[in-house]
Amino acid sequence: MQFLSQLVDLVLDPLFNLIGGPKQLPLYLFLAPIPILLWLFWAEFRAAVGRSSDLSLGERAIYLVDGFSSAIGKTYGWCIVILTFTTSYEVFSRYVFRAPTEWAFDASYMLYGTLFMMGGAYTLARNGHVRGDFIYRAWPPRKQATVDFVLYILFFFPGMLAFVYAGFGFAELSRRMNEHSSASPNGPIVWPFKWLITIVGCLMVIQGIVELFRCLICIRTGEWPKRLHDVEELEKVILEEAEQQKAEGVVQPELPGVVMHPDQPKGAA
Repeated sequence: MQFLSQLVDLVLDPLFNLIGGPKQLPLYLFLAPIPILLWLFWAEFRAAVGRSSDLSLGERAIYLVDGFSSAIGKTYGWCIVILTFTTSYEVFSRYVFRAPTEWAFDASYMLYGTLFMMGGAYTLARNGHVRGDFIYRAWPPRKQATVDFVLYILFFFPGMLAFVYAGFGFAELSRRMNEHSSASPNGPIVWPFKWLITIVGCLMVIQGIVELFRCLICIRTGEWPKRLHDVEELEKVILEEAEQQKAEGVVQPELPGVVMHPDQPKGAA
């Protein structure tokens, strides 16, 4: 066991020495994904624009911001892999090597916080935030857009701007103090992590402006503009197809082996 522990130290020590010690690791973890983020942003935007050749300038601007939010969410979504490895290594090291790490606890809450925060604008771009839509989904698109527009103005933007304002003072004070974590003996720097509050608030405001434009387009045309899509749950796809068929008056085919009741309409189970 001691040999394995020494082997791990042999691998990690040169890395820590290169970046100025393990206390600087959070800063480099936040900066490392930037090249991946830029590549994903370009790929998302090109894919969105390539789907249609008759996009207006406004629609291209919407897809530009959507692509940026998607690139951020998908890039920092890999934090879950690093977090899984970090937690697994800590458990293995603690109970097998009898040598718990000094950095795993700080790394775990920073990685999870980064994963949660950096996915906010991405989720908003995909319309994936939780909403009580049992009434909302029964409204026509123009009424949905009107209600969304009013709620964004009254609640979303004041909340996000307050988030940015409060977070800036919080993060700047931490930077000036060169604040380090007091939760572990290693004490890594935490001010880059706290700056995520302001950064994410700005990203949410930018994406919120795009959502306002979506609402205006829907109010004007009566239809929601298309969004970028990821892989969706099969249940959601089936429900959307069923609603579309119902709106078009398409009768669903009878399932083999199902006996229809004389009073039962076709397509009903």
